[in-house]
Amino acid sequence: MTVSSAPRHDWTLEEVQALFDLPMNDLLFKAHSIHRENFDPNAVQVSTLLSIKTGACPEDCKYCPQSGHYNTGLEKEQLMEVRKVLEQAKAAKETGASRFCMGAAWKSPNKKTLPAVIEMVKGVKAMGLETCMTLGMLDKDQAQQLSDAGLDYYNHNLDTSPEFYDQIITTRTYQDRLDTLSHVRDAGMKICSGGILGMGEQESDRAKMLIQLSNLNPHPESVPINMLVKVEGTPLDQVEDLDPLDFVRAIAVARIMMPQSHVRLSAGREEMTDEMQAMTFFAGANSIFYGERLLTTANPQANKDRELFQRLGIHPERREVPVDDSVHEAALKEAIQENEVGSLFYDATTPVSTEGRERKPCGLVV
Repeated sequence: MTVSSAPRHDWTLEEVQALFDLPMNDLLFKAHSIHRENFDPNAVQVSTLLSIKTGACPEDCKYCPQSGHYNTGLEKEQLMEVRKVLEQAKAAKETGASRFCMGAAWKSPNKKTLPAVIEMVKGVKAMGLETCMTLGMLDKDQAQQLSDAGLDYYNHNLDTSPEFYDQIITTRTYQDRLDTLSHVRDAGMKICSGGILGMGEQESDRAKMLIQLSNLNPHPESVPINMLVKVEGTPLDQVEDLDPLDFVRAIAVARIMMPQSHVRLSAGREEMTDEMQAMTFFAGANSIFYGERLLTTANPQANKDRELFQRLGIHPERREVPVDDSVHEAALKEAIQENEVGSLFYDATTPVSTEGRERKPCGLVV
């Protein structure tokens, strides 16, 4: 089977299924060859993700303990202070992150919360970091405001195939997700969109999800592939474990179908062995989240990641955003001053009393 490295938007299910059916060595060879044509094969883009607002989400995503529909012991937390977010972003940059991602458990931002979010974008951008957010659905005006503030990427996953979608989520439609991605692209931002594997879907659902992503023109600049993190209290906490090799296959097929996109290892990396991660990097994954937490789900510690990079001869990709020093100083000052004039927000990283209950991890994925 001959595979071109030129971006395509007309993949058929038969073609994609044929990729999944290839012997593993043949699939990895094709994927790695395409990856090497488009990227430094030993560079991995490094992002840090911070939960800026946790819990009590009105959506019923069956994988997510942040949903208000499930009793997982996760306490509701309000939006973080802008200055606290900027402190976290500064620390992330110092540990090697080139992109800072912020996630809020909302159906959609509102008029009360959007101004603070915009100040976060401005402040993080001023540090020379790429900015990314996931805030739920956006309308055209919200997308444009975030773009005007300097947001580089917006994350909004398709999660799975259109056919399997209503078995996972009922509070928003597949078209709602596609509409948000369209608003993001129209506003001039880059798209970060992928899905979750291991929710009980069939291999054909993974193929159909990747077809949906590759149908976007241009392709998403970032394609996060998540492995389900099973959390007690969610409807998927007893689903059968995903075969690690099936995950690697999906990474390789994603690389072949979207040759110029960054394919990211996202949620679930804590459960992966070093050997499995090495296989995914060879298969075309070239982006990770760095640090100890992935929103509130455990993620490999930064030191462990650095050690693995050293063992594999991998180095972080450098993509610092150039910012004039005067702009840097002014934006930081503005973001902090804007936050100090009110007391609507508090630090969501401060532990909230759970009356003796252990805080449970959150499975929100990006």
